Amino acid sequence: MTSPFLNSSSRLSLSSKLHLSNQFRHLLLLPPLHTAPNSKISCSVSQNNQAPVAVQDNGSVKTKKECYGVFCLTYDLKAEEETKSWKKMINIAVSGAAGMISNHLLFKLASGSVFGPDQPIALKLLGSERSIQALEGVAMELEDSLFPLLREVDIGTDPYEVFQDVEWALLIGAKPRGPGMERAALLDINGQIFAEQGKALNAVASPNVKVLVVGNPCNTNALICLKNAPNIPAKNFHALTRLDENRAKCQLALKAGVFYDKVSNMTIWGNHSTTQVPDFLNARINGRPVKEVITDHKWLEEGFTESVQKRGGLLIQKWGRSSAASTAVSIVDAIKSLVTPTPEGDWFSTGVYTNGNPYGIAKDLVFSMPCRSTGDGDYELVKDVEFDDYLRNRIAKSEAELLAEKKCVAHLTGDGIAFCDLGPVDTMLPGEV
Repeated sequence: MTSPFLNSSSRLSLSSKLHLSNQFRHLLLLPPLHTAPNSKISCSVSQNNQAPVAVQDNGSVKTKKECYGVFCLTYDLKAEEETKSWKKMINIAVSGAAGMISNHLLFKLASGSVFGPDQPIALKLLGSERSIQALEGVAMELEDSLFPLLREVDIGTDPYEVFQDVEWALLIGAKPRGPGMERAALLDINGQIFAEQGKALNAVASPNVKVLVVGNPCNTNALICLKNAPNIPAKNFHALTRLDENRAKCQLALKAGVFYDKVSNMTIWGNHSTTQVPDFLNARINGRPVKEVITDHKWLEEGFTESVQKRGGLLIQKWGRSSAASTAVSIVDAIKSLVTPTPEGDWFSTGVYTNGNPYGIAKDLVFSMPCRSTGDGDYELVKDVEFDDYLRNRIAKSEAELLAEKKCVAHLTGDGIAFCDLGPVDTMLPGEV
């Protein structure tokens, strides 16, 4: 379907507001320009806080108050042949859009490598008052990258504006846990953020919006978000555990001496914390059960899980920063698993709502489980998985932790008065403190 912005009979006036007072900016990225044969248009970006100008080769200068670069001009837009086969544009919201994870993710989204080479998108970027100038810089870089599929970029600080009509919401922004901060305090602080964003999604997003929560603690944040969005199906909310899955596949491949594309059927059960359960019982290497390929079962039960949990902390030790790039890749993988049919016999991990699950896990949690998809954005839980006592005991520990976290945020989910008793053990993953 041709994009509505490519109507050859229409003229679009394009501008970007640079005042902070309205808390919202709109940047529309243009397709290739079509000008008269003897005219030439170039854009000049101001370096001294004056309004940028558009310069035409006849010497005249056209300016618009508060316009920005290329958006100072009004163009005739004509449909290109290739756009006639494009799908209808989709709106994608990203919170924490000025952060390092988003800095890697946004360009993957805009390039077409996530939703496909015929899927135009609009990016709706949510930041804070402190990050608004950084958001402008992000928009400039997206503009300069000339992605043909990226039709719009909106930036703002109000989720009720940024989330308008979005079909995907990637909620990355969250307060990091600082030195001396108790995990219960982090749950409350970030829980308030995700409660408000859930309300905003409920009010203005597409009724079938898919929501992926990345900001930690992501399982409980996803639960808070869905509880504050009763008009959106609870099944549409996900907590990101794909990076854990990718790390687990890597460690199994290293141990078995194979490339990691030979590892399949990898499940991360439970919480995105040190109670997570990388499932080697059901995983496969070259189609064979992992325990047949890797006969060092002590390593599987001890060293394997620990290596997955401590990977982020080790990365920080190596180069002094957290895993932003691989997290962005895992977000891409998580989305593609929902918009691409799952290969026959395989599955993927994502944190989803537990109501109706076939594993006996307590209801009303967001818990990472094995899923399959037909590629329509929906999923189904995998039923043909095996359990042994070791796996069940480990899953029960992660389940107990999520039940305790749920009590901590009862005031944010509508479940009454919060009571927080997380115990003395800190289960935050290394690298997220």
